Order: sequence, then structure tokens, then C-alpha cells
Amino acid sequence: MSSLKDVCGGLPVDPLPPRRERDEDVPHAPVLTPGLNEEDERFWLVMKYLSEMREDQTLVMYSGHPMGLFPSNVNAPRLIITNGMMIPNYSQREMYDRLFALGVTMYGQMTAGSYCYIGPQGIVHGTTLTVMNAGRKYLGLNSLAGTVFVTSGLGGMSGAQAKAAVICGCIGVIAEVDKEALIKRHQQGWVVEMTSDLEELIAMIRLARKNRAVTSIGYHGNIVDVWERLSEEYDRTGDLLAELGSDQTSCHNPFLGGYYPVQLTFEESRDMMHNDPVKFKNLVQESLRRQVTAINKLSQRGLFFWDYGNAFLLEASRAGADVLKEGDTTGNQFRYPSYVQHIMGDIFSLGFGPFRGPCHH
Repeated sequence: MSSLKDVCGGLPVDPLPPRRERDEDVPHAPVLTPGLNEEDERFWLVMKYLSEMREDQTLVMYSGHPMGLFPSNVNAPRLIITNGMMIPNYSQREMYDRLFALGVTMYGQMTAGSYCYIGPQGIVHGTTLTVMNAGRKYLGLNSLAGTVFVTSGLGGMSGAQAKAAVICGCIGVIAEVDKEALIKRHQQGWVVEMTSDLEELIAMIRLARKNRAVTSIGYHGNIVDVWERLSEEYDRTGDLLAELGSDQTSCHNPFLGGYYPVQLTFEESRDMMHNDPVKFKNLVQESLRRQVTAINKLSQRGLFFWDYGNAFLLEASRAGADVLKEGDTTGNQFRYPSYVQHIMGDIFSLGFGPFRGPCHH
């Protein structure tokens, strides 16, 4: 049987390409830095299998993890992928953490688990469509001029939120606890303005609303402080300073750096999550409850909030926050919609935009 190298007529799969370092000048450069964490080694192993596989073999991928080369035939698929085989209703986080530590699963959804990383263009495009559709569908607005979108996260995926807000023509307010990440997005031009002062942030929002400015404001601080301050502002003045809201903290991994509790500084959190994980977990859940309380209060006054598929509502419910839909007895129905099912559903079904590849396949 011919090898993949023979079939592809000179495709340079053997020897394996050298590991390359990330180009820091390119936002979200999709090249991993050899440090080598589990994901790096996993990807390297995939490359190894691809360099060795024959026509009569199939590579099986399980949530981003290469299970190995299996006997098949020349007419069979060269690659079979399955994702997200952790069933929420029948598994626990401890089980996921164990399997992740073993290297046999990961939080790989429609893109990550299939190595269909759509890059910064795709992320910005998808986030832009989400914000625009939220305004159209739930606020009845064809123009988002003067509208404020409050959210959190300026990391690898969430960093697209600031750029998307500007493309949409609204005022994006994005909180980020990691100062380095915020500065990087500002230097790249993805964040227009920055502040670390909460009162200054409120003044900046008011000025931008008055001028119907198109801008993005990166706030160095915790998103819970922002939501609670917006709630206080409404109580004092009757002004709702945010019409749209979401969250892109990595709540699929809330206790190991995915979510930073409002009670601690960034550095304190980094220390406590490893040295006192039980206390850190309790603080995270208390912070989630506080965040939801403020969001619920503002949503009753006209804010439209949605879950961004990051397990925010799930972890908030596990923390005892008031996020379940009224009358729900299953624990699976939330009071706020999800961007996939409720906002982007039609876009996915059309196979339009950055998701067209995964949709069509």
C-alpha cells in the first residue's frame, strides 16, 4: 500500500516540519509556541500519524486527541473526527478534568476539536454577526449607533469583541483582568481606548453615548465591578447605560484561570487557584452570583444579555445564581438565550460567513 506521502505526490509530510514559534506581531497567529503543553504535543502527534499513514488506514480523532491509525481501506475516509463526547447530564466536571489530564479529551467544540480554527478574520466576522443580530432580533435596531455592548475578555478568541463592536458601529466596553492582554489588543488597534478607573469608564460611556461615537473601551479590571457599577448608576440616575451584554470568560475552566473572581487581584487569583483551590472555587462561585445579580437587575430594565457558549450560565447555575428559566424543573433551561441556538442559528443553517466550511462538511 502507498503511504500518504506517495499519494500526495511530494507533499512535505516527511520529515516532519520543524516546530515554529508564534509571531507576536500577528494577532492570534495560529502557530503554537513550543512550551510544550498537552495541545502542542497532541498536534505534533497528529502530524506524526499523517506522515506515516497508508492508503488503507484511517486516523481517528477524539475531541482533538489522535487515538491512532486504524485499519480501513482505500475507499474509507482518511480521517474521522468526533467532538464533545462528555455528556453534561451524565457526567461531572471531575470526570472531565481526569480525562483531560490523561490527554484523551479537551474542550474542543465545533472548531477547536476539529482543528478548524477559523483565525482572527473568522472570529471577528462571527462576533460581528452575533452582535448585529442581537440588536436586530431583540432590540429591533437596524443601527447600533449610540448603543453600548458590555462584555468581558480580550484573549485569543474574546479579543475579537472590541473590533466587532466598532465594525457594528456601537460602543464596546470590554473588561479584562490581564493588563498584558489589554495592552496587546490596544497596540494592535483592536481596542480604541483604555482605562483602569471605574468612574472614568462611566464618564467615557456617557460621552460616547452622547456623541453616538463608534469606539471600543478596554477596562483593566473585573467585569463584575463593571456590572455592579452600571447597576448602581441606574439606581442613582435612572439611566440604563448598556443595551447589550454578554460574557466571554473561559467558564468551561472556571477554577484554573478561566474566570477571575472579583474579590481578588489578578496576581492573587493566580496564586490562590493553585495553593488554596477550595477557597478559590468558593470565591469564583460567589463572584458569579454577584455578576448574575447585577445582570438580572439591568435586564429587567431593558438590557439584553446572552450566553456566548462559554458555559457562563452553566457555571453560574452550579454556583447557585438565579439564571434558570422560570418554571424550569430540569435545571437545563436558562433565562437568557445562547448565541448559537437563538442568535446565530439562522446563519449556521445557511452556511454563511466564517462557519461555512464546518457547515458544509
